[in-house]
Amino acid sequence: MAKYLIVGPSWVGDMVMAQSLFITLKQQDKEAIIDVIGPKWSSPILARMPEVRNAITLPTGHGEWGISTRRKLGYSLRSEQYDQAIIMPRSWKSALVPFFAKIPHRVGFTGEQRYILLNERRKLDKSVLNQTVKRFTSLGLPNELAYPPIDIPSPALQVDPDNQQSLYQKHTLSDRPAIALMAGAEFGPSKQWPIAYFHQLAKSAVAAGYQIWVLGGPKDQDDGDKIVADLGEFAINLCGKTQLVDAIDLLAAAEKAISNDSGLMHIAAAVGTEVHGIYGSTSEEFTPPLTDNKTIHNLHLECSPCFKRSCPLGHTNCQNQLTPDMIIRIAVSP
Repeated sequence: MAKYLIVGPSWVGDMVMAQSLFITLKQQDKEAIIDVIGPKWSSPILARMPEVRNAITLPTGHGEWGISTRRKLGYSLRSEQYDQAIIMPRSWKSALVPFFAKIPHRVGFTGEQRYILLNERRKLDKSVLNQTVKRFTSLGLPNELAYPPIDIPSPALQVDPDNQQSLYQKHTLSDRPAIALMAGAEFGPSKQWPIAYFHQLAKSAVAAGYQIWVLGGPKDQDDGDKIVADLGEFAINLCGKTQLVDAIDLLAAAEKAISNDSGLMHIAAAVGTEVHGIYGSTSEEFTPPLTDNKTIHNLHLECSPCFKRSCPLGHTNCQNQLTPDMIIRIAVSP
């Protein structure tokens, strides 16, 4: 029985995809113990992964060094006597806690001069490990097996039916089939389908007999209001009114999810909902929704994917030229 401490990623979608690594470790050793270090927001997501024993919160902000905080946490974990640490991010600071915890085997990709902090440094061959989930999963395999084609298990988050029912009552949701819209793009505007397009799609969906749920955080509230404006009782803006863990249960209850390339898209995939992923500046080749129940909407323009936060050409044609009717006729129309 191996005991793992895993330093998880800092983005919602990446943390969902990290479950593929956790499942892989359990497939190799069903008695394996897996604890995961992550930001505070990640604890409810990790609680929905049966492979994870403990979610350990790292009390530092995104991008913050926090060396003394990491040292203190590492010292506090020494008594756990972990056998191996897997460090998923490639930053120097992410490898500090396992080093301070004196974990004998510490594996991660080469990056930021981590020669002392890691004692198994793997070269990242991007031509072979050409997807985020492949990179994550490979770190859980012996080095000699890490680069051939990998049979990757898909994330599968647990759903809480009691919380689902409570959310329906709290927000007075209809019994109509639901389409969840996720219009936020934390990475930047180049990943965001126009809000006016989401509004037009929502209008068509309500007319076709669906209810619309707009999901997102507090930053997305204004956009959510614009999407549901003048659409009546069956279009509800839930941005900022639910917790991240609630989004898991709502997305599991929805018939379809239409989303930018975002963390919520990956949550929808991980609960088995039909996903319509909208890509422009990013690529489904690199971060696809990990489900067979998906449709990808991507114009594949000559200038995309650029992987920039804002369009370097100033037009964002990869989003603007993907008109609402292109998605409505596939995702909404009978």
